[in-house]
Amino acid sequence: MNLAKKKNIGIFGGSFDPPHKGHLIIAQSVIKKIKLHKLFWIVAKKNPFKKKTYFNQKKRMELSENLVKNEKKIIVKFLDNRIKSSRTINNIMYLIRKNKNSKFFLIIGSDNLINFHKWKSWKKIIKISTLVVYPRNKFQKKAKKSIISRYLNNKNIIFIKGKKIDISSSKLRKNYLKLVS
Repeated sequence: MNLAKKKNIGIFGGSFDPPHKGHLIIAQSVIKKIKLHKLFWIVAKKNPFKKKTYFNQKKRMELSENLVKNEKKIIVKFLDNRIKSSRTINNIMYLIRKNKNSKFFLIIGSDNLINFHKWKSWKKIIKISTLVVYPRNKFQKKAKKSIISRYLNNKNIIFIKGKKIDISSSKLRKNYLKLVS
């Protein structure tokens, strides 16, 4: 009996408000290091931990699609309307149903790992996917000592070594606001 090899699929979600080259560097790096067959770049309507987005959903989708247009393995998606949720767990469950015989990798920054235990259904997320943690300035040490790191004890979690990225969506929004003021 010949069993088909599982495909490695990455999930890189966020509000991408706005998306930027740093996001693209993270996606490219993880695709290469984890040997992903494809990566779903999931643009959420809104981050549950933030009050609102600066750019509307349509603009963030457009900017994301433009940013990754030359990347064959990256697929930009907006699933909120289809699954009636912005929650990571719901996105993963939907993608699992649509991509049978695949292994899933959830890509987050080390800053997000620190509060990952506050995410809805976090225990289920780490059961059905492997966490891939990309370093973010000043958060790496805290991330490695986080509740989730201790809980997982180096199982089902991969800390990626990557380029220092000195850009963030919040910095871009501040610079944009200065330009238009």
